[in-house]
Amino acid sequence: MGLRLSRRRFEQLVLEALESIPLPLRQRMENVAVVVEAWPTPEQLASVGLGPDDLLFGLYEGTPLVERGVLAEPLLPDRITIFQGPLEEACDTEEEIREEVRTTIIHEVAHHFGFDEERLAELGYE
Repeated sequence: MGLRLSRRRFEQLVLEALESIPLPLRQRMENVAVVVEAWPTPEQLASVGLGPDDLLFGLYEGTPLVERGVLAEPLLPDRITIFQGPLEEACDTEEEIREEVRTTIIHEVAHHFGFDEERLAELGYE
């Protein structure tokens, strides 16, 4: 069934995962908002080809750095959403949640840097 954490504790795990990213990479994320939501919306699930019964741990919404032109107009902040409910449902211990949150953060940050799903799978971040 999974483990339930307080929102505050879950957000702390997300912050720890973000702080584990090397500083030079974090500095390239100045235009990225990282937020926690309880569950993905039907539209968010559909945007990545998932249905209502599928679990989505995180979602990157924005324009990857490699797709931005030098003379491009300023962009709205990119957004990484971490979904607490699916992560808790899939994990039985806080340590499992911590590991999955970190993997999810790395996965979504990699999208910001231009990695696609195929490359992430090759690297073990499915």
